[in-house]
Amino acid sequence: MKKLLLLAVLAAFLSISTVASAEPVNINTADAVTLAANIKGIGLKKAEAIVAYREAHGAFQRVEDLALVKGIGPKTVEKNRANLRVENP
Repeated sequence: MKKLLLLAVLAAFLSISTVASAEPVNINTADAVTLAANIKGIGLKKAEAIVAYREAHGAFQRVEDLALVKGIGPKTVEKNRANLRVENP
């Protein structure tokens, strides 16, 4: 019974993250939960760091600027490039 419930929750999570990633995420307007759900290799703590960096330094000018956030490197940016966009709020 527990395995069935776990599988159901996992399936629901995967379907939500698939729907969420249908359109590139704007790193200048997305909240931490949205960033964590849509950027591979980024958990909630790093997503919160992205939001904090954006609030302290202003909007990102290029997708590559995401690598300015401590703990996020160019490889993470490249891996997610197709799913990221930059539009000013």
